[in-house]
Formats: sequence, C-alpha cells, structure tokens
Amino acid sequence: MSNQETPSQLPSYLTSATPNPTANRAPWYKNTAPTYAGIFLWFVFWDSMSGNGLSAGGLGATLLGIVIGALICHFLFYVVPGRLGMQTGLPLYVVGSSTFGAGGSLIMPGFFMGILQFGWLGVNIWGSAHALADGFKAPGLYIPLCVIWGVAAAFVGLKGIQYVAKVATYLPIIPLVVLIMGLVMFGGSAGSYTPPAEAALSGGAMTAILTMVAAIVGFFATAGAAGVDICTSARDKKDVSMGGIVGILIAIIFTAGISVIAVAGARASGVIDPGTTTMTAALGKKLSANTFAVVMIGLTIASFPGACFSSLIAANSFRTVMPKVNPFISVGIGAIVSIILAVTNKAGDLPNVFGLIGASFGPICGAMVVDYFLSGGHWSGPRAGFNPAGWIAWALGFIVGILPNSLLPESVQVAVPCAPVAAFVVGAVVYFLCAKAGILSPLVPMPAKK
Repeated sequence: MSNQETPSQLPSYLTSATPNPTANRAPWYKNTAPTYAGIFLWFVFWDSMSGNGLSAGGLGATLLGIVIGALICHFLFYVVPGRLGMQTGLPLYVVGSSTFGAGGSLIMPGFFMGILQFGWLGVNIWGSAHALADGFKAPGLYIPLCVIWGVAAAFVGLKGIQYVAKVATYLPIIPLVVLIMGLVMFGGSAGSYTPPAEAALSGGAMTAILTMVAAIVGFFATAGAAGVDICTSARDKKDVSMGGIVGILIAIIFTAGISVIAVAGARASGVIDPGTTTMTAALGKKLSANTFAVVMIGLTIASFPGACFSSLIAANSFRTVMPKVNPFISVGIGAIVSIILAVTNKAGDLPNVFGLIGASFGPICGAMVVDYFLSGGHWSGPRAGFNPAGWIAWALGFIVGILPNSLLPESVQVAVPCAPVAAFVVGAVVYFLCAKAGILSPLVPMPAKK
C-alpha cells in the first residue's frame, strides 16, 4: 500500500478535531474517579452481581471473582484507552481511527457506541421503572413509568444535561448509604453461608469465579473504551492510573463485594430464600413498607443522570456520524427502541445484555491496546479508509464473545468460558498478527493546528 496519503484525504471530523487544552484538565479525584465510581454505584450493577456466582461457588469464590474482574477491567480495558485520551485530548471516535481507519472509526467505535447506549438506556428504564413500581407497591405503573422515564431521559440528555450534571455530583450518596445499610443489616451472617450441595456438580468455585468475571467485564466493556473520552480531562499518567484504581478497581470491589456479602448474610440468616439474588429484595423483607419505598425511590432518582448521559453520548455519536439528521429524530427513535426493550423486559435479561456488550467492545479494546503498544506507547494517528487489521480483529473477537450468548439459537451456542475476556484476547492477538503481516492501512498525518 502507498504511504503518500495526505491530510486532505481525511474526513472533516478528523481535520476539525481539537484536543482538550491543558488548562481544562484537573486532578483524577475531580473527574475520572467520580465518573467511574458513579457507574458502579448504579444499583442495577451491584444489585445484580450476587446472582453470578454465590449459589454456585459460595462467598469466597464469588468475592475472588469480583477482585479478578476488577483487575481485568482496570488493567486490560481501561489503562490504554485512558492514556490515549490523556495523551491526545481527543475523543474516542478520533482516537479509534488508528485502529479502524479514518473512514471505519465513524462506524466502529463511533456509531456503534451510540447504538449501544440505547441498550444501556433500556436497562436503565427497566431497572428504574421496576424500582419505582416496587417502591409505590403499584405494578400497574410499570409501563407508564417506562414511557415517562425514557422520554424524560432522552429529552434531558439532548437539552438539559448540564443541569443534571450538577445534581449528579451528590446523588451517588444515596446508593452508597443503601449499600452500607445492607452491609450492617446482613453482613454479620455472611460467613456462615454455604451454597447448595448440588453446586459442586456445576463446577463450584471455578464456575462462580468465571461467571462473576464475565458479568463484571461485560458490564464495563463500553466504559473501558470510553476511558478515551473520560481521560481527556486527565493531566498525566498518574491521573489516569489513580482515577482507575479508585474509580474502577476499588469501586467494583466495594459495591459488588458489599452486595454479595449482604445477600450471603441474608440467605444464611433466613431473611431470603436461596433463590433470591438481589440485595434490594433482602432489604424489602427486612424494612418496613414505607422505608423500603423511600429506598427504592432514592435509588431510582440516583440512576436518572446515567440515563441522561446515555442519551447524550448517543446524540453526540449521531451528530458526528449523521450531521444532517436532526438529533431529536435519531435519539427519539433510539429512545422508542429502549422503551420497547424495557416494557417487554428484554432489557432485564442482564447476562445476555452484558454478554452482548462484552462481545462487542472486548475486541475493540483488545485491538486498541495492541495498536498502542505497537506504536511505542503513543497514538499513531489515523489510518486511511477502513483499516483491515482492526476490522478482522473485531469480527473474529465478536464471534468468539457472542457464541455462549442465549440470544443466539441454541444449536449454534458454544460455552466459551469468560466470553468478554476471550473476545478481548482474540481481538488483541488477531490485530497483532495482522499488523505483523502488514495488513494495515497507511497512516495519514493529521493537519497541523494554527
């Protein structure tokens, strides 16, 4: 391939890209850490975690799975995207042009990131509407709440996100208090929990560890790639590292760990039966009806900024990819799809949702990591057109990652262990092999900024 490409061949989204200036950056505890910690304080994350291993392998194995999952999220999925964002000050769809090409990056990860945000919005609507309906003891309100929540989140994400962002600074206190409440109420009995005797037949501790890792990594995959955008506000490598250690590593262990300990304790003390998998269900058995309603309503309110941010990210992606389409139309259509996913409870199938996201973004992160190291620990700049190495790596990684997902027909499913991590590894290895074989688009220099 020729290496004579010039900046004039680059699309406008690259030639007009302007790095976030140093003056706009701040320490890790003011941006990166709280942004990521807020993701893991979302009750839909931690409330679903104990169902991924506690019954199979017991408390110790499940907690070990949480630690391993947190380490993988930080070191494999976040550090390199974070450093790329810090070094360049440029957003993901620009930085991704080195891996997927100047033309390809608009689609992967740019447009794809926007599409998946509607999946996250659907999960947010589903969890929030259920929490409110439970809080008000009015299951008939579920569908109307789905519609109201989805429309409000899409509208605010498009027009009023700056107001929500101000309030969001304090809202994480609510789930933090609820987690501590659960730990105090049930944690003392957690040590006496034992999984059902038949658990050993299904793999026991190893099953618990791998299932927990898969759930955590699948949940985090898009947020790992988004580290490029988040860390454009970081000043140096220390900010990237500390932001991830506190906001990702410690936050995952803290939130998921407390939830699992609380559920184990609630089961051991007989508050809930062995089939109950959420901490909020345990709280519902222990608290008065009015107190439980306040808890669920509070958790729901705290999750609203996340729904708005999903809409905002989707809108920004679509503005870049489809500049001539009114964002109200594109985001409106996406919000309708999100509401349908919530109303039909498809968004509540969290293992499949997290698995799909992990399969989609695992190979993206894997390819970006290898591209970063092959370029000497720096961003190489955009590549012309559609970079074959990135697309081959993503396709093969996605196939491996999606194989165990029950969204596929049962006849083609394959039990790939810890599929989101496997997708990352395949994406990384295939990109490396393609790069060494010379299956790369030529680099195109970015135009100098005046």
